Amino acid sequence: MDKKRTYAIIGGSSGIGFALARKLTERGDRVLIGGRSSERLTSAVNSLGPLATGKTVDVTDRQSITLFFSDSPSLSGIFTPAASYNTGTFRDGSLDTSEDLFRAKFWSQYWAIHEALPYLRPDAAVVLMSGAASVRPIGAPAYAACNSALEGLARGLAMEIKPIRVNCLSPGTTDSELWRNRPADVREPAYDYWSKICIAGRPASSKEQAHAALFLLDNTNMTGSTLFCDGGYTLR
Repeated sequence: MDKKRTYAIIGGSSGIGFALARKLTERGDRVLIGGRSSERLTSAVNSLGPLATGKTVDVTDRQSITLFFSDSPSLSGIFTPAASYNTGTFRDGSLDTSEDLFRAKFWSQYWAIHEALPYLRPDAAVVLMSGAASVRPIGAPAYAACNSALEGLARGLAMEIKPIRVNCLSPGTTDSELWRNRPADVREPAYDYWSKICIAGRPASSKEQAHAALFLLDNTNMTGSTLFCDGGYTLR
């Protein structure tokens, strides 16, 4: 009998999601990863090896999320780091940085867990992803509110869908593909600023964030909690 466990990662073709997929496959687990780009997804699956499969998914389209989970194997856990969004001030009144931000980051994770629910084992673990701005905002109030909402969602789901465990990873600035693909004149000042305002004095790595997500997937006494992997940012 195949005793390998299977985990779904929506946003598993790059960044924190890919780093977690790597950790899972290296220990012998199977992963089902989702991403928007079929080319990047194929590259990620090939890199991860035979324990990985991939399906394209648009997290802003509920039907696409439904199709992602169709014919899914029984899942021991799910991690939902995928999101592409913009942030902005309250005064600019932009839908892109307010309502669309929630669609991309909050509702995408909400509906992903809803569609995954029939496939989750009773002992499965759900890990949502918010961000440390939930506790210590730097402008962009809709972004701060969205992260807070995700942490509240984790607590609410932990109560409703138990014994499935639900937690939330709240990272700070992380040296991942998201930032590396931005122009150096945008990325480097952001890294320098983050290094000054957090205790650790540097951004986290994707591997460090993946290690935190893996802890939340594995620890069977953790539920309804938010884990801040933010270099002590929220303490300052």
